[in-house]
Amino acid sequence: MQYIHPRIFRHFRGHYPVIRYTLVPVVLTGLLTASAMAALTVVADLGGESTVPLFDAVNNEINEFTPPRTLTPSSPSASPVTVDEMLQVSTPEMTPGRVENRRSELTGMAPVFLVGDDALSRRWLEQRRGDLQQLHATGLVVNVTDGTALRGLQTLAPGLTLLPASASDIARRLGLAHYPVLITADGLSQ
Repeated sequence: MQYIHPRIFRHFRGHYPVIRYTLVPVVLTGLLTASAMAALTVVADLGGESTVPLFDAVNNEINEFTPPRTLTPSSPSASPVTVDEMLQVSTPEMTPGRVENRRSELTGMAPVFLVGDDALSRRWLEQRRGDLQQLHATGLVVNVTDGTALRGLQTLAPGLTLLPASASDIARRLGLAHYPVLITADGLSQ
């Protein structure tokens, strides 16, 4: 039990728990209520204008402040885009070369392999074709000049999907400088 000065609480002798558990919470509640009722400070007065337009870029939902959009029909191209029209593909961050095998946690990563139109990639593709087919891996041809070169790689890997695509983003994210390489959920291997 804490010491209570006798002059202040002499008429409350024996009633200390009443004071402690009743009076203290009442006083604290009064103080908190008084501070909560203090006047508010106006930080900015926008003159009664709605702030909804200020948040349109963030929210991007259509509302009464959104200007009407007019749709113009786009004319379809006369012919679909072919693979040859998507070429030349290059990945300046990557060149053919040796890749050190390394383990990584790439959970959920579907097997992907990166190759180019070069002698090292062709040999690697022929040697690893069975493994790549077993994994159902998708190939990205990261350096190829034309459709003839791409079709040449596709004949080396029947049953595998080979797509021309730059791998600049993959190279930066995984710290890759060379290919051919197989990327799986377990890591990188050549």
